[in-house]
Amino acid sequence: MSEENAKVLPFLEHLAELRKRLIIIIVAVIIGMGLAWNISDDVLHFVTKPITGKTYLTDIKKQVYEEVGKRWPAAYQQFELGKEVNAEPKERKLNYSAPLEPFFVQCKISIIAGFILALPIVFYQLWLFIAPGLTRKEKRLVIPFVSVSTVSFCVGALFFLIIIWPVIINFSLSYEAEGLNSLFNMSAYINFCLRLILMFGLIFELPILLLLLSRFGVVTYPFLARNRRYALLASAIVAAFHADLITMFVIMVPLYGMYEIGVWLVFLFGKRKPVVAEAAAGGDGE
Repeated sequence: MSEENAKVLPFLEHLAELRKRLIIIIVAVIIGMGLAWNISDDVLHFVTKPITGKTYLTDIKKQVYEEVGKRWPAAYQQFELGKEVNAEPKERKLNYSAPLEPFFVQCKISIIAGFILALPIVFYQLWLFIAPGLTRKEKRLVIPFVSVSTVSFCVGALFFLIIIWPVIINFSLSYEAEGLNSLFNMSAYINFCLRLILMFGLIFELPILLLLLSRFGVVTYPFLARNRRYALLASAIVAAFHADLITMFVIMVPLYGMYEIGVWLVFLFGKRKPVVAEAAAGGDGE
């Protein structure tokens, strides 16, 4: 067998292995989609709650205004804060303008929800794909990797839905005025939400990724600490792909925050030397 054929065969084997893992992941997501179809209406109801204006932000604002009314009644009357305190949530609904649009939106919600349900299988298949290049000791990390990665993604998605999503929608609704009403399109609203759910899920995976790279000797704590400013710049560039300033801000801050968490995880649990440095040291010793 020629040297060229010897190089091609491992490459083809890797492609075959990758195809196998992708097929299993796709089947798992399809099954998850089927399971999630029945709860897609509940998910839709949850993500549309902020358009009524009734969120944790309005509760906090109401408590603040009531405290202002007790301490500074004159300011309370002057700025008509009572209207904000006693305001009832508005009956807003999503709107669609194309045939079968609600059906396709339900499909999108089911796909993302099915993907989240299939996350343990997805991460397990990713681990199996890289496992041949790992040592026996490193292969034992499969259960912690799958468990922590799944939990991290879910925490990121919930953090977005519970904390960040109401901020974005409340900011959008703050532009309502006389002669200017919100009329959210169903597809645009859900697409925006689902895209950010995936974004925040991946953002919360960053500490796990950095720790794994450290355990495999690719990066070290000094390297990560030394390049914090570049990480901040990269966070700003990733966030800049979103048009509005508020969305950019709520993406950039958690993204860089996850980088900092990853840096400290590497400091506590990562390898002290990269693989290249260890190999060079071993060569010098010989």
